[in-house]
Amino acid sequence: MKNNYRNRKDIAIAREIIACPGDTLVEHLECTGMTQAELADRMGRPKKTINEIIRGKAQIMPETALQLERVIGIPASFWINKEQNYRLRLAEINEAEKRLDEADRIRMFPLKEMIKKGWITCEKGLDEKNALLSFFRVASLDAYERVCHKQLYASAYRMSEKSSKDPYAMSAWLRQGERQSESLQAAAYDKKAFEQALLDIRTRLVVKDEGFLSELQGSCLQAGVKVVFTPCLQKAPLNGSTRWMNDTPLIQLSDRFKRNDIFWFTFFHEAAHILKHNKGDLFIEGLDYSCDGKKKEAEADAFAEECLISRKDEKLLLKHRPYEKEDIERFAKKIGTHPAVVAGRLANKGLIKHSLGRFYGFYKNVELKG
Repeated sequence: MKNNYRNRKDIAIAREIIACPGDTLVEHLECTGMTQAELADRMGRPKKTINEIIRGKAQIMPETALQLERVIGIPASFWINKEQNYRLRLAEINEAEKRLDEADRIRMFPLKEMIKKGWITCEKGLDEKNALLSFFRVASLDAYERVCHKQLYASAYRMSEKSSKDPYAMSAWLRQGERQSESLQAAAYDKKAFEQALLDIRTRLVVKDEGFLSELQGSCLQAGVKVVFTPCLQKAPLNGSTRWMNDTPLIQLSDRFKRNDIFWFTFFHEAAHILKHNKGDLFIEGLDYSCDGKKKEAEADAFAEECLISRKDEKLLLKHRPYEKEDIERFAKKIGTHPAVVAGRLANKGLIKHSLGRFYGFYKNVELKG
């Protein structure tokens, strides 16, 4: 099918100048002085049908073409050919518009970032659409809207309308987490085992700078929880996410702030959603939430705070001032945590500047590959 419609201006012009058989019929009626109502009576057809033919809404079928030949005197073959040519031209225009719409929708995705991170592969944009569809495991862009956006807003009652995150980037980040989780083998989920794992993680892993990602992942897998590490996308600056994949909970963590104290807070925050909240909920941290969502987020925050520095230990911490590097390190060693966690808590309380944690060398970048 030949198609010369390269942009929306071409399509607009084509729609403006395309002539349906009804235009020719109107010209003939004007010349003869016959009204649409009279034509309908002479053809034995409803007035509505004649009007729809004139507006191009109804097609001229062979029976109608023969009736027009008898009443107007123009051969039926003329009307049939006129109708076929019009419908073919209209199909070409619609097809061109559909392709432009798809191209616009494809550009909504962060393709360059996804390609750079190795999430999808395609050659010079020639198969970007197929690469995206394979990535999301859908057969069409319409199916993507039904499946992936439905998943994204499955808990939309908790999501604020003020959220500025890009839904296409968000769904890509979430989907990459799912893809990463598919290669992980987890035991059956055991709540008590996961609670014990969190205690072990808090004492064994939070004080380590190297190798903690694989240890963290392994400890959670034994308790039936999958943990994946997915770098942020520019238009989806998310801290983390929690949802259940069938009967297995999935925690997805990012490198949004590239700081180990925030990374650990996010991890325990996500763990709280698994322990405390509904299995069917989708939690995406870094969004603004409505009332019910804010309540659940506050519960998860409180859980994470208690895991990292208990209320009892925090009271002891707040008694000692000023907070020099040696003081922070000494207190962290006393309660068995990382100095970055202590510095982060003090900064959140407004007792030191956030920059001091990095100045002291407490905030180590968390490098994630996903």
